Amino acid sequence: MAAVQKPSIAKGTRDFSPEEMSKRNYIFNTIRSVYELYGFKSIETPAMEQLSTLMGKYGDEGDKLLFKIQNSGDYMSALTDEQLLGRDSAKLTKFFCEKGLRYDLTVPFARYVVMHRNELTFPFKRYQIQPVWRADRPQKGRYREFYQCDADIVGSDSLMNEVELIQIIDEVFKRFGVRICIKLNNRKILSGIAEILGEEQHLVEITVAIDKLEKIGLENVNKELAENGVKPEAIAALQPILELQGSNTEKLESLKTILAASETGLKGIDELTYIIGVLDRLPIQAQLELDLSLARGLNYYTGAIVEVKALDAVMGSITGGGRYDNLTGVFGMPDVSGVGISFGADRIFDVLNQLDLYPASSLKYTEVLFANFGENETAWCLPLISAMRQAGIRTELYPDAGKLKKQFSYADANHIAFMAIAGENEIKENRITIKNMQSGEQSSYTFEEAIDKVLSAR
Repeated sequence: MAAVQKPSIAKGTRDFSPEEMSKRNYIFNTIRSVYELYGFKSIETPAMEQLSTLMGKYGDEGDKLLFKIQNSGDYMSALTDEQLLGRDSAKLTKFFCEKGLRYDLTVPFARYVVMHRNELTFPFKRYQIQPVWRADRPQKGRYREFYQCDADIVGSDSLMNEVELIQIIDEVFKRFGVRICIKLNNRKILSGIAEILGEEQHLVEITVAIDKLEKIGLENVNKELAENGVKPEAIAALQPILELQGSNTEKLESLKTILAASETGLKGIDELTYIIGVLDRLPIQAQLELDLSLARGLNYYTGAIVEVKALDAVMGSITGGGRYDNLTGVFGMPDVSGVGISFGADRIFDVLNQLDLYPASSLKYTEVLFANFGENETAWCLPLISAMRQAGIRTELYPDAGKLKKQFSYADANHIAFMAIAGENEIKENRITIKNMQSGEQSSYTFEEAIDKVLSAR
C-alpha cells in the first residue's frame, strides 16, 4: 500500500487559525471604518483578469511576478513542433495562458472604471479589501498570496486628495497604536533628476535601482546603475542628491537649486511643497519625511508617491501608494487622474503581533458557555441563551451532555470567560449559576442579572 502523502500548502501562503482570523478581521474592520469615515465606497473585482489587462502595467520586473493561469482545453493542438521545441517560455505563454491572478488592486480598478464609466459619478472614491498574488520569492514579510486594502480617488486633480489619503494613513495607524514614518517623494522630481543628469532614457532603471537603497546600500545601487548603462559622471552627480540632509523644507529648497533647469522637476517640488505645507497645519501624529530614494518601482505613478514604515518593528513597507495620471488611458479612457494608497494587511498583521498591540476586544471569543446536563436542562436554558444573544453576548451551548470536567476544559481551551450552569437546583429556583473561568468565582443570578453580569465584565 502506497504511503499517504503528507498534506502541505504552497510556499508563500499561510493558514490562519480562528484566533489569527480575529486579529486579521480587526485589521480589516479598522481600515474599513476609516475609509468609510472619509466617504469611500466598497467594490470588488475578480481574482482572475485577462493577461492583456495586467501585462505591461508593472514594469518588466512586475510582469515576471504575475501568476499566469493555464488555459483549459486542447490548447497544444494550435502549436507547431518548431514552437514547442524552441522552448521560448515568453512566446509560448500567449498560447498557454490568457488569464492571470491579479498582482494588485489598482490596475483591476482602472479596468473597472473604464468598463463602468457611465454608471459612476466623478470624482469616484472607492475602497477594496481583497487578496492579490505575486510569484515572488517567499521570505520574511513577503508572501505570494496576501491581502491589500486599497483606497483610490479618480476623476480629480486636486492635491487635497493626497492630503486626505495621508490623513487616513495617520488615523489608521493611530488606531492600531503603531508609530510610523510616512515617506514622501514625487515621480516628477525623479524625472527631473534623470533629466538634469542627462539620463532621461534610463529613468526606469534609475528609479528601480534607487528604490532599493535602504535594502542593498548605496554601493550596490551604484553598481546596478552602471550595469544598466547609466554613465559614471551621472552616477557621481546623483550621490549628493541621494544624500541630501535637513528638514523637509530644507531639502525642498536645495532641490529647487539642483533642478532649476527642469520644468518637470520644479512642478514636482511645488506639488510636494503644497502637500507637506497643508499637512504641517493638521494634527498629524506620524513623522513625515521627504525621501529622495523613494521611487516605488511601479511604472504607472506620475506624481506624489508615499510609503510607510513602522518605527518600532522590523518590517518593510506596510503601506504605499501615489498619483497616477495615465493608468486608465491604456484602457481607452485618457485624461482621468487618480491617486490611491494600499495597506499591506499581512505585514500589518505581523507588526501588530511583534508589538503585541491587539486589544482584548478584537479577539472575538465566546463569552458564555452553557453547560449541557441533558435534554430537560438544555430546554430550560434555551430561552436564556437566546436572550443573551439578543443582548449581543457571544454565547454557546455545549452540544453534548457529558462530564462537566470535559466541558470546563473546552471553555478553557477556547478562552471563554464564563460558564453558565443550570442543574436541578437552579431550575427549581429559576436562577442560573455563572462561573468566572479566570477567577473561579461563581454566583447565582436571575436571567436579567446574569445578562448584566456578563455585559459589565466587558
